[in-house]
Amino acid sequence: MASDLQLIVHFALCSRILTILFQMVFNSLIPDHRADAFQAPQLHNLSIGDELLEILLSGFSCWDAQHFLFIAEFGYVYEHNFAFLPLFPVSLRVVAETVLSPLRCFLNLHSRLLLSAVLLNAVIFILSAVVLYHLGGVVLRDRRLAFLSSLLFCLTPANVFMSAAYSESMFMLLTFGGMLNLEKGWLVTSCFLFSLSAAVRSNGIVNAGFLLYSQLKLCSLYVRHKSTVMEKDLYKSWLNLILRSVLLVAAGTMMIVLPFVLFQYYGYRTFCKPTMNPAVDIPQPLLQLARNKGYHVPDKESDPPIWCHHQYPSIYSYIQDAYWNVGFLRYYQLRQLPNFLLAFPVMALGVWAAWQYVIVDPWYCVQLGLTRRKLLEKTEKDRKPHSSFHIDQVFVYIVHATVLLVFGICFMHIQVLTRFLASSSPILYWFSAHLLQKVEPGRLAQDSATSIYRNKFGIFPRNQLTTLLQDWNGCSLTARCILGYFVLYWLLGLALHCNFLPWT
Repeated sequence: MASDLQLIVHFALCSRILTILFQMVFNSLIPDHRADAFQAPQLHNLSIGDELLEILLSGFSCWDAQHFLFIAEFGYVYEHNFAFLPLFPVSLRVVAETVLSPLRCFLNLHSRLLLSAVLLNAVIFILSAVVLYHLGGVVLRDRRLAFLSSLLFCLTPANVFMSAAYSESMFMLLTFGGMLNLEKGWLVTSCFLFSLSAAVRSNGIVNAGFLLYSQLKLCSLYVRHKSTVMEKDLYKSWLNLILRSVLLVAAGTMMIVLPFVLFQYYGYRTFCKPTMNPAVDIPQPLLQLARNKGYHVPDKESDPPIWCHHQYPSIYSYIQDAYWNVGFLRYYQLRQLPNFLLAFPVMALGVWAAWQYVIVDPWYCVQLGLTRRKLLEKTEKDRKPHSSFHIDQVFVYIVHATVLLVFGICFMHIQVLTRFLASSSPILYWFSAHLLQKVEPGRLAQDSATSIYRNKFGIFPRNQLTTLLQDWNGCSLTARCILGYFVLYWLLGLALHCNFLPWT
């Protein structure tokens, strides 16, 4: 295990270094597209250090990264800023003002925030690869599959968003960490991590479903066990267990949802009960930008926004509707066909994973995974069970990924689906690794600990994944499709996103 972890950390670190280097190359060779996107104003005088950092890392400050950097520097000034939850920008500000404070003489605050985003996300990404390996080991009970999944994660199709000033990496680490702690039975720690994830992205509140299912599964196991035992006051013990589970789920759910609710209340107080005089409390360049672009700012002299009068005034829901046009099937337009094509691979993998899991034992899925699953045998002669991807513990993760997939297809901007699933569910990596093991059993049969060596430069490690990539022509069509998808999107995302081209 130690050698596996070392190789995962090394490979993840190499992938972050290559990501930064490729970003520099693509950003210098490809001219920026003049996109109609939010641009955070620069209020500081630029030093040589600022200009150099802009040349090196500006590709990581495109699209939504501008919002996060703006919030970290100025706070929630504009109404549409409230589409982005606070934990990630607050973390950037803390790192910029503490760890990077010695660079004040060379870099202004905006530059330090960008640098802190790149460094922080690099560290978080490496930790996420390690946590995913441990999660796979606990859930899949297959070290090799968990190891290969973590290697695939290092080449995630959502690569650019894991290094840019986006919150995906932080959300992923907290979500996978919460899942791992819940699998180990550490409920309080799990709820705390899930709660923090809900302070990073709104879909973190969906993680409460894992807590609910764990208690449902516990009650089911208890009932099945006690049903075979004659015990006095049996129904009383059942009732006590159910009551305990209900209280635990209620308390845990409140803990998980609380950050998002408090953020909505903060938005309500900011715009529906404003105490701010924009002419005095907001820097003039920011106020002028609001006038030029029509951005809304809190103003105690003006009427509250219309969403303040809703029965349940949620600034987040209003922004998604009014600013981003998020709603049921609203994105289904002919001109969005290219974006649907870009999202098709992750849609296909998600549907394929759910289908492959269900067909092994449909009745088990109908019963919500509350019974013991019967792993079907391929033939009478072949007594080998299905891959560990099909075991009982994966059911709740399949449901979680499927719910996110359906929601994303029906309600979200479809091009967001790749990073949405890649940062929220381990299924994309587990299923892809499972397919590779299925179609390339010979090349992947060798234990990972015996396949470690470095090339003559002593930099890039060789592992099962790089072995497949090096023997591309010898791989099966399925393996080439999976590896091609991961590597192509890994690079294509850098080339497009870092130049304000449509990769958001």
